[in-house]
This record gives sequence, structure tokens and C-alpha cells, in this order.
Amino acid sequence: MLLAQSLDLNQTDVEYRRDLTIAALFEAQAAQTPDAVAVAADRRQLSYRELDERSNRLARYLQGLGVGPDTLVGVSMGRSELLAISLLAILKAGGAYVPLDPGFPKDRLSWVIEDSGMAVILTTAETRERLPLSASIIIELDSQASELALQSSRAVASGAVGQNLAYVMYTSGSTGKPKGVMVENRNVVNFFVGMDRSIGSTPGVWLAVTSISFDISVLELLWTLTRGFKVVIHGDEGTSTIADEILRHNVTHLQMTPSLARILTLDLRAYAALGHLKQLLLGGEAVPASLIRQVRRVFSGQIFNMYGPTETTIWSTTHPVEEAGITIPIGRPIANTQVYFLDEHLNPVKEGEIGELFIGGDGVARGYWKRPDLTGSRFLTLPSLASNRIYRTGDLARCLPDGNIEFLGRADFQVKIRGHRIELGEIEALLEQCPGVRQAVVVVREDKADDKRLVAYLVADATGPESANALRTALMAKLPDYMLPSAFAFLPELPLTDNGKVDRKALLLIPPPSPAMSAVASQPANEIERMVAAAWQDALGVESVGLDENFFDLGAHSLTVAEVQAKLQEELGREIPIVDLFQFSTVRSLAMHLPGTHASVLVSDRARRRRMARHC
Repeated sequence: MLLAQSLDLNQTDVEYRRDLTIAALFEAQAAQTPDAVAVAADRRQLSYRELDERSNRLARYLQGLGVGPDTLVGVSMGRSELLAISLLAILKAGGAYVPLDPGFPKDRLSWVIEDSGMAVILTTAETRERLPLSASIIIELDSQASELALQSSRAVASGAVGQNLAYVMYTSGSTGKPKGVMVENRNVVNFFVGMDRSIGSTPGVWLAVTSISFDISVLELLWTLTRGFKVVIHGDEGTSTIADEILRHNVTHLQMTPSLARILTLDLRAYAALGHLKQLLLGGEAVPASLIRQVRRVFSGQIFNMYGPTETTIWSTTHPVEEAGITIPIGRPIANTQVYFLDEHLNPVKEGEIGELFIGGDGVARGYWKRPDLTGSRFLTLPSLASNRIYRTGDLARCLPDGNIEFLGRADFQVKIRGHRIELGEIEALLEQCPGVRQAVVVVREDKADDKRLVAYLVADATGPESANALRTALMAKLPDYMLPSAFAFLPELPLTDNGKVDRKALLLIPPPSPAMSAVASQPANEIERMVAAAWQDALGVESVGLDENFFDLGAHSLTVAEVQAKLQEELGREIPIVDLFQFSTVRSLAMHLPGTHASVLVSDRARRRRMARHC
């Protein structure tokens, strides 16, 4: 039985032409605005008529090589007008494109080429050198330009329909080998309708900054060209910055990951340039409220939080962001899209409870290329739900009272440490509310066997937080002790994946902070300091603990804190609140804080007797 909230949330039916293809939509737009600028790149530009004709010539050439419906064609080139020509030509020929990012390692490219079985690869003379050896036919668009120009510029009959593939996007796989997501034309056409209703389709100038290996590039390069936009393709040679292009082309629309937006805010010129936009779309990872507050200082236009996995065709939910609360919702489903919050038994959770997010509707992709086993485990059919097929996202979410969806992180970001289930995203959100913290990511480290601990990696702003201990104290007011990071590492910037997301695996390669051991000056100076130091040495398994070394930087966590608490209570013969051990996290500060523990004060008779007994 469906929840009432889901019934309301999933009333997204919109009529559209399900038989249309992306190529047909572009051709209709080109006929409507033939003289308008379609693509600009590195001071070169093509009108819609020129883009249509050049893509027709290439499409005809591809058909001569046997490219037709559901034929896969690789695309490997730099970011220029040739990129737009290539994607449209493949679609016009009836085929589906497969991105081959020239910046990827050759081993990965070899895997994609071999796994997809692509017979043809479109490239340029420069990027061909970065391709691995293969049996595929290679077409160099620049060096073979005169040969391609001999082809007719008249429209070609693709033979493709809505159910044929538009692209196969390879994403990271849990086995270490990328897996190809098969997305059909009908999936993309429905997505286009969803974007029309969510962000509007009034043409403007769109700065395309995303690699075609990331599916959100489809919005930048294809939706725009079916709606009459001027698309400015941001180059990868570093000759023009994003700020340059925003100002030179009067850019109105920009889409990026929050991590890239963070980087732009660090550059004063780029930060100011954001104020010239009309729309800013953020997605691909959770959007921190702190980023929204920062962007709003210079930007008064529309901000959208976008959410969706590749398997459900780019963005599946959108949310217009007005103000930054504690968290930013991912909004509501787009046209002809349904969302469900299910428990581990695939039953709907109670209203407002956290569940795994499942997505159904016209955006659900065909499945994984040559992976029927994986397709069957992720793309499900449940008789109890209205959608024919649903995709298991692996993300945790819940429906808020106002009907918006709150994203709560990956199900595999929900970790279990010492019996406690922990949402890493919750800790990250609270850290980013702390003064001086620009960005925060929390990971689980297990540098010692069976000793999992939380480590926070942070990027500070110009002022920076007062200290790691100040951050820990701030978190103590809002989190249970088992959710407190045991160490805080400050980085100039966070490592990113090729798609612009935070690279959590790379963070695990960065050693957590390990302060140098103090010398003679930091040795215990009195009885109580020696007692506190001895308790921590035993718990941490180290030979010595300096007077001003932070216990948590040395590897302490909630279990060791509890162990020290018990030992000190036994030694002193009195209760010690566990919060004291988190707040006063050095030998000196804890010794000075404990009542009656000044250097001149003797410890309790009970503790004295215990020590004497040990030495007899």
C-alpha cells in the first residue's frame, strides 16, 4: 500500500511525444532558428544551420560504415565545436555514443572499448595519440575534414525510434571494472520535458563545463540545442577561465558540482562573475547549506539543487533553492517520474521515516550493458508499486512534511562503528556550520586492524576555525560521542574525481594528522598529570603521551574514552562525566579541570592505596 505522501509526490504525469528522438528534436530547432548561434568554442562559432549540416555530413559517413540503431560509437576528443558535431552525428545516424575521456588512463579506455565492442571511434589527430590500440575504425575529424566535406549535408534517415539507445555511459563499478548504463532516446526526451517544467525552456546562453563522461553534460549540450540556446563549450586548454567566458558571452545558465562551485568561490573574479548568471544548477553530490549562503552573497538569480543517478537519466528530482536551511532538499520528481522510500524488505516505510530511495517512471534506463545479473539486482519490478520498473539508487532519503525529499547520503555512507549506525553526511553538515569551515568530508579509517575511527578532512576559509578542539567541542553539543571524529585534517582543497565529485577513496590515502611527540617540557609535572597520562598511555597503547598532545589526534575514540573514564574513576574514587574527557582532551587541561587535582593537591587515599598495593 502506497503512502499518501507518495501518491501526492508521484502525480507527475505529463503528455509528450514518446516516439521522438533527440536528433529529431534538434533538427526541428535548427529549422526554426537556422541563423542563431548554436555553439561557441575558443572564439569559433557555428549557427544552427551550420551545426545541422556538418553533423549531417558526419552522420552520412558513419552510416556508410554500418552505424545504425543501437550501434555504439566512441567519442574521444578535446572540448571544441567538434564535440557537439560528433554527438549529434552519431544520434542522427541512429547510433549511440560512448564517451572515451582522453584524460582517463589507457587501461580504463581499453576496457570500455573492448567491453562495448564499438566498431568506430570519433577523435582528432591530437587525442588519437592518447587512445589505446584497438580494432575499432578511427575517424580523425580534423585531419579527415576534407573527406567528410564531400558528404551531402541533407538530412539523413536514422531509422532510430524512442526505444533505441542514445548513449552508453560507463560509471564506476564495485568490482573495479566500469559498467555501461544503457540510456534510450525516450528516456532522454522525457528528461527534456522534465527540465522544461522544472527550470524553464526560455533560450539563453549556457556555459557547458562538464565532461561528456558525466551524464549531466547531456543537459548542457543536447537539451540546450533542442531548445534554441547558445552553447559555449568551456575549453580544456586553460586559455579561457570560466569567469572569462561568463563575461565575454553574457552567460545566463551554468551547471556544476558543488565541489567545483566551491573552487570558483575561492577566486574573486570567478566569484563575482557568478553574479551575472540567471540560473545556477548544482548537483552530482550533496549541496551544503554553507555553499548556498556563500553564493547568495553575489548571486540573486535562481539556484536549483538537482539529484539523479545515471541509471534514471541525469536529474530525477529538482528543487528551487530560496534560502539555506540546515540541509538543502533535493525537491520533487520531474515529469513522469515516481519516487519510493522502501525498507530493507522492499516495503514502504512509514511517513517521514528514512528509507532507501527507489525511482520509477520514464527515466529508468534499459539496464547495464552485457550485465544481466547486475541489471536484475538494481532494476526491479514490484507488483505493489505503480511504476513498471524501479531503480534501486542505494541512497537514503525521506519525505519532509512539506512534500520535498531530503537526501541523507549513500546507504554505503551509513557506517557501523562499535555497534552504532552513523550517517557520515550528518557529521559533515554540522561541521560545515562551524565558523571557519568551508568544506568537510568525514571518512572511516581502519589504519589498525579492528580499530575503525572517524576522520574529518576539512578545507578552511580565510579565517579558519580556532582549532580542531574547538570543532570537536562544537560537535559535542549536537552529536553523541560515538559520532565525534577522532582526528581533523586540514587540506588546501579536497581531491576530486574526474567528474568533479569529492574523491573519498583518495582521502583514505592521505594520512590522518599525527602530531610530533613532545619533549621533556611536556612530561607530567605532578601526581594527577602522571595518573591521567598513564591512563591514556594504557588505553592508546603508546609509551608516552605529551602534556599538550590531543588524545583524539593520537587515535582516541569513544571506546578508549570510556576505558579511560573507568580507570580514572577507579583511581580517584569519584564520578567523572564522559563529556569532560571529550572537552578537556589533553593531559594538562584534563588534570587542571578535575576538581581537587591541582599540582599541590594529593589524590584520594583510595587511589593511593591501590597504587601501593600494585608495588608491594
